[in-house]
Amino acid sequence: MLFRDKVVWITGASSGIGEALAYQFANQGAKLIISARREDELQRVKQNISSECLILTLDITDSTSLETAVNAAIKHYNKIDILVNNAGISQRSLVVDTQELVDRKIMEINYFGTINLTKRILPYMIANGGGQIAVISSIVGAMGFPLRSAYAASKHALHGFFETLQLELKPEHNIFITILCPGRIKTNISYNALNYDGSLYGKMDAGQEKGMSADICAQKILRAISQKKREVYIGGTDILLVYFKRYLPRLFYWIASRVKPT
Repeated sequence: MLFRDKVVWITGASSGIGEALAYQFANQGAKLIISARREDELQRVKQNISSECLILTLDITDSTSLETAVNAAIKHYNKIDILVNNAGISQRSLVVDTQELVDRKIMEINYFGTINLTKRILPYMIANGGGQIAVISSIVGAMGFPLRSAYAASKHALHGFFETLQLELKPEHNIFITILCPGRIKTNISYNALNYDGSLYGKMDAGQEKGMSADICAQKILRAISQKKREVYIGGTDILLVYFKRYLPRLFYWIASRVKPT
């Protein structure tokens, strides 16, 4: 029970990896805050949780919503031990077709929303003498991939921000950052992904259908957080592309250019 009585705030907790993380942390005795825009789905998740659980509906792109949620969280628990930045949205469109509104929306949710919430929580962690920030990125945070230009860019940006933040934090702050990079995980993320015009993609990717389960992914994430890992790649053979990019770039570009992106 490594997380017993730890206050854990999970964004994007109404489905997928976020929902699976809520169950895993609850099983470890954590006190939860679960956030998303859909309160009905958060209520459904809460019904499956036996530990203490606070629902805070949240629009991560709205500064007022963020401020209200942070104030409510601190008022309720007086601290946040672990912040899990999981909220995000994906994409399925070619660069040449993608409208600016799609690029901006993805960056607002995946990047600006995440760092703005973090910046509001950080002073409380420092004042409390420590904490941990987990960031759900993606393997495309380490490489480009077809039909994912804005999504990959937003994840690359998260790596730059949180690596810098870790370097800036003083040892006495006792705050650790873990960047998690899942590959293909079987969730509904492709259903909610954006097409070139901002409409929903609305279907399951063939590759994702065969991906790792969200439950197993969540178990690996908890292990990485408990071990205070800095960066972890989670998935099947798809994560090999990260290492090909790093050590065998010509092979990476040959494979990636031929991979069916959906």
